[in-house]
Amino acid sequence: MRFLLLLFSFTSVLFAEGAPDAVASAKAVSDLALWLKGAAENRAPIADAPFAQVALTKSDCATAAAMLWQDHEAFLRTTRAAELAAKVIRIEDHEMKFEIVSFGKKDDAPAGGRSLFISMHGGGSGPAAMNESQWVNQIKLAQAYRPSEGLYVAPRAPTNTWNLWHEAHIDPLFDRLIADLVALENVNANRVFLMGYSAGGDGVYQLAPRMADRWAAASMMAGHPNEASPLGLRNVPFAIHVGANDAAYHRNTIAGEWGAKLDALQKDDPTGYEHVTELHEGKAHWMELEDRKAIPWMEKFTRQPLPERVVWHQDDVLHESLYWLAIAAEVARVGQEVTAIRAGQGITVSAKDVAVLQIRLNDSMLDLDQDVTVRIGGKEAFTGHLGRTVGMLSRTLSERGDRDLMFNAEVKIQFP
Repeated sequence: MRFLLLLFSFTSVLFAEGAPDAVASAKAVSDLALWLKGAAENRAPIADAPFAQVALTKSDCATAAAMLWQDHEAFLRTTRAAELAAKVIRIEDHEMKFEIVSFGKKDDAPAGGRSLFISMHGGGSGPAAMNESQWVNQIKLAQAYRPSEGLYVAPRAPTNTWNLWHEAHIDPLFDRLIADLVALENVNANRVFLMGYSAGGDGVYQLAPRMADRWAAASMMAGHPNEASPLGLRNVPFAIHVGANDAAYHRNTIAGEWGAKLDALQKDDPTGYEHVTELHEGKAHWMELEDRKAIPWMEKFTRQPLPERVVWHQDDVLHESLYWLAIAAEVARVGQEVTAIRAGQGITVSAKDVAVLQIRLNDSMLDLDQDVTVRIGGKEAFTGHLGRTVGMLSRTLSERGDRDLMFNAEVKIQFP
C-alpha cells in the first residue's frame, strides 16, 4: 500500500507517567470499588474522579479492568433484557427487529461462550412487504446453513432502501445487538461471524472491512460491493460466493475482481487477508445452497482483537476506532488510511491524510512497565513510559463495550 510521506510532531496523552507507586495504585483500586458501589444513575463522572488518573501496577490494573467489566455486564443484563426478549433494538429514529435460531444447548456451550452468526437478508429498494418476505426467508435459511453450534440471528433491516444494510445507523445497531447477546446469551465476542445474501451480501462487502474488529470471519453471498474497499479485511477471513451466471450488476465479474484484489493484498502481506473466492458454475443469483460451505469455513476462525498489524481505511461511514487505533471524530475523514505494526516494545506507523492518530495499548500487547517506542517514516517519534489508568480503561470500555478492546494507556501522534 502506498502512503504519503508526512512530517510529524509527537504529543503523548500520558494519563500517568513514571513507575506506579504501589500504595497509590492499591488505593485507586479501592476508591474504584467504592465508586462502583453507588447506583449507576447517581455516580459522578469517573473521568472527574482523582483515582481515575493514578498510575496503576500491572496486577492492580487487571483487577480494575475485571471490576469495570463486571459492572458493565451487570448493567447490560439489567437494562437490555427487555429489548432482547422483545427482539427489537431501537436507537434514535431507527428500529431493528431480529429473530434468533439456536443450535446446540446453551448449557453445552464451548469454553468462552457460543458462536454468533449475523445473517442479513436480501431485498432493497421497494415495498416493505418485499423486504419483510426476504427477512422471513433469511430466518428459514438457518436450518439450511445450520452452524455446528451457537446463535443464528437474522435481523430485519430498519429501512427499505437500496443500501439497507450499509447505511450509517447499521453499525451502532449491530454493536448493540452483539453487546446484548454477549451479556445475556453467553456469546463469545471473539466468535461473531457476518454473512448475508444479495442485498445482504452488499452489506457484508461494506460492513466486514469497516467494522473489522467485530468479526471472526465474514462471508459474502451474491452481493455487490459498490464503493467499498477490501483494505480493512487484513485480519478478517473473507469468503466470496457468487453464481458464475449472476450477471446482474456484474456481480460475478466484480466478485472475481475482488478475489484478485485480495490475492494481491495477501501476496504483499502473507500473514493477512485470508480469503476464498468461489464462482459457482451453472448457478445464477440463487446458488441452491452451494454457498452453505461458507459456514464450516468461517467456523475455523476466531477473532484476533489485538492483531500485531492493523490496516484501517476510513469508509464513507466514519469510525472513531479500529482495533487498537483511534481517530477523533473532529479529525476523521473519508479515505484516511493507516497501517500500524507492533513488534516487541515498538510500533511502526504509516498513514495517509491523517492529522492525529491515537495508539491504544494494554498489557496483552506489550510490557507497559518498560519503555514503548513509536516510529513513523523510519524516524523515532516517541520513546517513553506510559502509565496504566482506570480513566483509560473506563473510557475505552464505554466507547466499545468489548472486554477485549479495553485499553489502559494511549499515545497521541500529530501529523502537521
